Amino acid sequence: MGQTGLFALLYFLSSSKKSVCNLPPGPRPLPVIGNLNVVDLKKPFQSLTELSKIYGSVFTVHFGPRKVVVLAGYETIKDALLNHAEEFGERAEIPIFRKMTQGNGIAFSHGEMWKTMRRFTLSTLRDFGMGKRTLETRILEEVNSLIKYFESYHGEWKPFDTKMILNNAVSNVICSILFGERFEYDDPVFLTLLKLINQNTKLLGSPMVQVRA
Repeated sequence: MGQTGLFALLYFLSSSKKSVCNLPPGPRPLPVIGNLNVVDLKKPFQSLTELSKIYGSVFTVHFGPRKVVVLAGYETIKDALLNHAEEFGERAEIPIFRKMTQGNGIAFSHGEMWKTMRRFTLSTLRDFGMGKRTLETRILEEVNSLIKYFESYHGEWKPFDTKMILNNAVSNVICSILFGERFEYDDPVFLTLLKLINQNTKLLGSPMVQVRA
C-alpha cells in the first residue's frame, strides 16, 4: 500500500448526525482528544496506514470531537466514488472554512447550494473553452514554455525542483483563460502570489486547523 492517493477523508460527521453504532470500527476514542493520541499530526497518512492494517480499508477515527470515516486503498476509494456516488458526494464541513465562507462559494458550499454552484461553474467553464479545442491550444502553448524551461538546463545531471515549475505552468493555463495572458516563470509578482496560495493551502489543510471549531 503506497502513501499517496490512498486515503480520502470523505466524511466529517458530527455526533448529532450519526451514532457511533452506525460507523465502521476503529480505535476507541478518548474524551476530548479522540484518537489524537495515536495519530501523528505531522504525518497523519503514516498513522492512518498503520490503523488500516488493524481495522481494514474502511474505519473510523476521531480527530478531537469530530468523527472521520477513512477510506484506505485505491480500490476502496474507487468503489466508493463510482458505486456509491450519492453517499460520498457531499463535501467535508471543516470549521475554519465554514467561518470564512459562511457556507457559500464554489469549493466549500454544501447540499443544494453546492450542486447549484457546481452546475453554474461547469457551464461557465465550458464558455471559457473547457472540453473544447480552444482550451487545448492554451495548454499546448504552455507546454512549449515548460519544455523550453527544462531545456534551459542543457541536460545537466543535477537535480532541480519540478514541483514549483509545474505548479506555475498549471496556474498559467488558468491565468490565460481568465485574464487572457500568461506570466513568465520568474515573474516576482506571480511567484509571490503562488507562494501565498501554497502557504495557505498547507495551513488550511493541516489536521489541527481542520479539527479546531
